[in-house]
Amino acid sequence: MRHPILLTLLAGSVAALSACQDSSKASVTRAIDSVTAVDQQNLAELMLVAGDPDEAVAYFEGQLEENPDHLGNRRGLARSLVRAGRASDAVPVWREVARHPEAEHDDSVMLADAYIRVNNWEQAEKTLNAIPPTHETYDRYRLEAMIADSKEQWNRADHFYETAAGLTTRPARVLNNWGDSKLTRGNPREAEQLFNQALQHDPEMFTAKNNLALARAGQGNYSLPMVRMSQPERAQLLHTMAIVAIRKGDTNVGRTLLNDAIETHPQHFDEAVRALRALDGGGTG
Repeated sequence: MRHPILLTLLAGSVAALSACQDSSKASVTRAIDSVTAVDQQNLAELMLVAGDPDEAVAYFEGQLEENPDHLGNRRGLARSLVRAGRASDAVPVWREVARHPEAEHDDSVMLADAYIRVNNWEQAEKTLNAIPPTHETYDRYRLEAMIADSKEQWNRADHFYETAAGLTTRPARVLNNWGDSKLTRGNPREAEQLFNQALQHDPEMFTAKNNLALARAGQGNYSLPMVRMSQPERAQLLHTMAIVAIRKGDTNVGRTLLNDAIETHPQHFDEAVRALRALDGGGTG
């Protein structure tokens, strides 16, 4: 009479063991899915920061084919298109992101950035104006400053540049843009100060080095700035100052600077050679 009881107990144990195994399999599956999701997120972030822009575009396009409703992948595609120099392709993607129910204000800021890259300043301004003023970020004010610049609203531009610079620990880019704005207004002295500040934050930023040479030459100062530079960069800065000197009518200074640039460059400096030939009446051939 004990056999049915024993069989019942055994059956119960088997069922319990089976349930434990199913539970264990489910736990393993969830763990694998979790790791996979983390790996995909890490890969996506790596693609955005360090990956080749064209490879990043292809990666996010592939992810969207598998999951077309994934907002993060659509953001990644938009950012990658901008990095790849394809701002015109990025604009409609950013529009889709900005219209998504889960979109954030930063998505609209990036849409405005894309509009500026394709020279659609009016639409960029409309996009920024639609964002609540309480959304105060570095990128928002950087773009606001650029738009104010485009409209020659200098006081407004200065305010936004200053605000943007205070909202980031890496202000080199916005300081360089601010200095460029000062050059446009014909104020090379203040521009020089801003380029120097930019280089204090990013000593490798060649655009700021070249702009600094422009600002100094614009004031008649043709000595190289005391900043860290490679030999090719040194040659390029000499060439930049030479062109400014020639345009200012300081022809002899310009000729000397071009010769210095040619001698300084470790390879053949064709651009400087052509400029010197043109200056000496020898044409550009």
